[in-house]
Amino acid sequence: MTQPISKNNLGSYLAECFRILYWAYLKPYTFTKWLQDIHPQLKPTDNPFKMRNEFDSNPKLHRYAEQVWWITAVIPVLILILSASMYQLITKEYFNWLQSSLFWLGWWLGLFVARSDNQKLEKRFKRLLVILLAVTILAIAISSSTGHLSNPLPDWLYLLGYSLLGTALGIAWGISWGVEWGLAWGLAWGAVLLTSVIVSPDKIALPVAVISGVVWRVTWIVASSVTSGVALGVALGLVWSITLGLVWNQALGVILSIVWILGILRIYLWLPEFLWMVILFVISQRSNTVFWLSYLPSRIDQRIILPLPFMVKMLVNAYKENPIAVRQTIDYLITFTNQKKVAIKATTQIAVDTLKECKTLQDISTVAEQLDWIHFVSSQDYWILPQLLDISRNVRASYTASSTYLQHKLLDNPINGLRELTDSRTISKNAYLAATFGSIAYRWINILKTAKHNLRQEALNSKEIRQVYIAGNALEPNRAKERFKGRDKVFEEIEKMALSEQPPVLLLYGGRRTGKTSALNYLPDNVGADLIPLLVDIQGAAVATTLVGLAEFFIKKIQEATRRLRPRIELPSPNRSKLAQDPFIELQNWLEEIEINYPSKRFLLCLDEFERLNEVVKATGSNAPLNFLRHIIQYRSSWILLFSGNHYLSELPDYWSDYLINAHALKMTYLTKSEARELIKLPVSDFPDVYEDSAVDAIVELTHCQPYLVQLMCCEVVEKLNRDFREYKRDTDIDKANIHDVEMVIPKVLERGIHYFRELWINLTEGEKRLLIFIVQDKIYQKNHSKVALKLVQKEILQQKNAGYCFQVPLVQKYIEQLAEEEI
Repeated sequence: MTQPISKNNLGSYLAECFRILYWAYLKPYTFTKWLQDIHPQLKPTDNPFKMRNEFDSNPKLHRYAEQVWWITAVIPVLILILSASMYQLITKEYFNWLQSSLFWLGWWLGLFVARSDNQKLEKRFKRLLVILLAVTILAIAISSSTGHLSNPLPDWLYLLGYSLLGTALGIAWGISWGVEWGLAWGLAWGAVLLTSVIVSPDKIALPVAVISGVVWRVTWIVASSVTSGVALGVALGLVWSITLGLVWNQALGVILSIVWILGILRIYLWLPEFLWMVILFVISQRSNTVFWLSYLPSRIDQRIILPLPFMVKMLVNAYKENPIAVRQTIDYLITFTNQKKVAIKATTQIAVDTLKECKTLQDISTVAEQLDWIHFVSSQDYWILPQLLDISRNVRASYTASSTYLQHKLLDNPINGLRELTDSRTISKNAYLAATFGSIAYRWINILKTAKHNLRQEALNSKEIRQVYIAGNALEPNRAKERFKGRDKVFEEIEKMALSEQPPVLLLYGGRRTGKTSALNYLPDNVGADLIPLLVDIQGAAVATTLVGLAEFFIKKIQEATRRLRPRIELPSPNRSKLAQDPFIELQNWLEEIEINYPSKRFLLCLDEFERLNEVVKATGSNAPLNFLRHIIQYRSSWILLFSGNHYLSELPDYWSDYLINAHALKMTYLTKSEARELIKLPVSDFPDVYEDSAVDAIVELTHCQPYLVQLMCCEVVEKLNRDFREYKRDTDIDKANIHDVEMVIPKVLERGIHYFRELWINLTEGEKRLLIFIVQDKIYQKNHSKVALKLVQKEILQQKNAGYCFQVPLVQKYIEQLAEEEI
C-alpha cells in the first residue's frame, strides 16, 4: 500500500513530481541516468508497476511509480481544461465538455487497469484499440465517399466510443509509453482538441482529431514491438488514410501539422531557444566566451530537435581560451543531449585549426598529445583525423629517438602514410574537408621531407653508426631493400619447377626465422615476368570461421598481390552471389577464368604458414578448403601451389600426405658463411667499415649464420659502439668492433631474442629437451645411434662431431645453459 503523504512532505512530493515532469520533457538523458540509479533496468518508457514485486525492497521505485501515475493521470487533463477554457474565453463559442469528460473517464479507467498489471485485460484493451482505430477509419471512408464528412453514427455510440478509446489509450500508456511519451502525447492532445473545435466543431471533427493525435503514438508502440502484427497493418493503413484525408478535409492537415509541430518539433520551445542562442553568441563575442558555455540552451533542454545557430562557432572560439572547459562541454553534449552532430563539427573544426598551426617537426610531434581526447569522430567525412593523429605519434617516436640516424629513419613511416592519404581517390566527400585535409597533408609532407633531409645530413656528419639491421619481422623489398642476402639457389629452383611442363607441388620448409617469408616476399623480384608469385598468409586466414570468409580472404589477397606485383594484369571480379552460396566452387571458377584470360602466365600460389589450415578446417567443420587445393593440383595447370611452413613432412597430420606425397621439397636453412659475412659487413650499400675481422668471425661462429640471429647480434654490436662513442670511450676514426664487443652483447642478444629461443624450446618434445640439457652439462653426447639426437640434427639444433653430437648454434646452447642453471 502507498504510504500516506503528510502536509509536511507534500511540498517535497509535488516538487519531485514537477522535477520528473521537467526531466522527462526537457532532460531525458539526465532522467534516464536517474532512473538507472533507482533500478538498473528501469527506463523512461517502462511502466514501473510491472516491477511491483520489488516495491517492498525498493521504496524509491514504489515512490516513482506512484508519482508517474499521478503525473500521467492529471497533467493531460489540466492541459485540456486550460486550452478549452482559453478557447471559450477568447472565442465565446461552445466547447463540448461532456464528450471530453467521457473520453478522460475512459483514460483514467485505462490507467487503473494498467496499474493493476492485469495482462489478460491489457491484451483485450489493446485489441479494442485496434478495433476502434479500424472502425474510425471505416467511418471516415464511408463519410468521405459522399463528398463530405458527416455523422453516420448515433450520438450515444460516439459517447461510448470516446470512453472506450480513452480506456484503450490509457492501457497502451500503461504497457509501453511511460511518463516520457505520455507527457509529450498529453501536450499534443490538448492542442489537437482545441484545434479540432476551432476548425470544425461538428460531431465528426472530434473523432478525426482524436485519431490524428494518436497516429504518431501508435507508430511508437508498434516500433517498440509492443503490439501485434495486426496493429502494424492498422497503423500503416491509418497513416495512409489520413494522408489521403488531406485531400478530403483541409482541416485535418492543419490538425496533423499542429500535432507534429507542438508534439515533436516543440516549436514553442525552439523559438525562444533560437533567440537566446543568438543573444548568447553576440554577448560572448564581446566578453569571456568560456563563461557563457554554461548558459547554452542544451544545458536546460537536452532534446532540441531543430538546429541552433552559432553553437559550433562558440565552442571553437572558447577552445582557444580554455580547452578543458570546452572538452567538458563537448562531452556533455555527447553524453546528455542529442547534439552529437554539433559536438562532432566543433571537434573537427578544433582539430583542423590545431593541425593547421603545425609549422615544424616539433609541432607535428606534439599535436596528437594535444588532441588525444578526440575519440568519437567516426563519420566517413572525418576518417582522416585519426590517421593524421597516428602520423603525429610516429613523428613523435622519431623526434624522441636516441640517435640522429634513427630519427631520420623513423620519418619514413609518417611520410609514406601522408603520401597514401594524398594518393587516396578522395579524402572526404565533403568538398571543404577534402580541400582542408588535403592541404594539411601536403604541408606536413613538405615539413617532414625537409626535416628528413636535414637529419640525414646531420647523420652523415655524425660519428654515430646508422642502425640499419632489421631483427624481427620478415623483410620486405620496399623497406628492407638490399638487406636480404643469398637464397639465389632457392629462387632458381622455384622458377625452374614452376615453369616446367608438369609443375609439381612445392614445399618450402625450415625452422622459424630462417627467412622463408622473407624469401617469398623477395621472390617476385627474382623470377621472370611469366611467373606471378601470389603470397597468401594462412595465419591471417586462420581467423575465418566460415567458408565464405575464407574464400573472400583468398580472393582479397590474390587481388592485392596481383595489383602490387603486376599492375597491368586486371583480374575479373568473382560472382558475389554465387560466392555466398557455394564459396569454393565459385573460387574454382574464378581461378579458371583468370587462367583463360592469361594463358601465357603461370600463377604461383604461395601459402605461407600452411599448417594453420588445420585450424580453419576445425573451425568450419568442412574439408572444402583442402578439397579446393586438391582441385588446383589436379586440374589447374596454370596454378602451382607452394606450401611454406616450419614442419617436416613426417611431423604433419596424415591427411597432408595426400597433397604433398609428390611435392618437390626445398629446405630453407642457414645462410652460407659468405652470405652471412656480406650481411654483417655490408647490410646496405653505403654502410661504413666498422668491424674487425675477428668480430665478424665471432658473429659467424656464435650464430652459425642463422639470419635472424646475425641481424640481432649486429644490431646490438652497433648499439654498443654508439653508446661508447657518446660516452667518449672510443674514437670512431680508429676503434672498430672487436671480439670483446661481440662477447659483451651476448646477454643482451639472449634477452632481446627471448621469443625466438623460447619458441624453439617449447616446440621440442620432452625427450629432446632432456637430451639437450644433458649435452650442455657434458658438452659432447657420445651415443651415435640415438633417434632423438638424429631428430635434433634434422631440426638443425644439433650436429655430428667426431663420435658424438654438439650444438649447431652456440647462442642456442647458451640459452639452454641458462635453463639448466635455473632448474638446478
